[in-house]
Amino acid sequence: MHAMRAVSIIAVLLLLVANAVELLPGAGAFQPYLSGGALALGLVALITILVGRGAERDTRSAAAEAARPTPVPTRSNQADAEIVSFLAMLQARGRLVDFLMDDINAHDDAQVGAAARVVHAGCKAALLEHFRIRPLREESEGSTVQVSAGYPPDEYRLLGRIRGSAPFSGVLIHHGWKTEAVNLPRVLSNSTDRLPAIAPAEVELK
Repeated sequence: MHAMRAVSIIAVLLLLVANAVELLPGAGAFQPYLSGGALALGLVALITILVGRGAERDTRSAAAEAARPTPVPTRSNQADAEIVSFLAMLQARGRLVDFLMDDINAHDDAQVGAAARVVHAGCKAALLEHFRIRPLREESEGSTVQVSAGYPPDEYRLLGRIRGSAPFSGVLIHHGWKTEAVNLPRVLSNSTDRLPAIAPAEVELK
């Protein structure tokens, strides 16, 4: 790169000399040679400048590529681990995963109903312990309610034929749910890339 810069500087200097010689009174006889030399020196200066810029650009690209941080292998996401941890809590308190993963068609309605009561009581206790949950609408279901303009789209599902824009008037089919606070235990990140277990395998030793 330094050599290219030196050649371009020399070519520019020689070009200035050739132009100065052309201005001398006795240079008329050498006019074609001086003009041709000036053109050749101009081309040399232009080529060396362009080549030098290309080399500098390649050097900068290589430096930027070398400076780019090496991608770090991704491990299990912290949020995913906390979701699995809460699922483990529902399993521990209400055996929710056992209930959902079991084939309930192999049991009669009385057995399924008895198991559902256990699941309901345990999972509700876990929800109330770690979430503050309340209805989105306080009106009783079946009553006429107003949906104001600018309503949060995640808080309403409009059914039936929608005409125009909000506000809307309709019958409350389901009051919805929202949580005002979440108090889940933090999961300590481990050195492995696996998610935590939902429930440990239980082995009775002999």
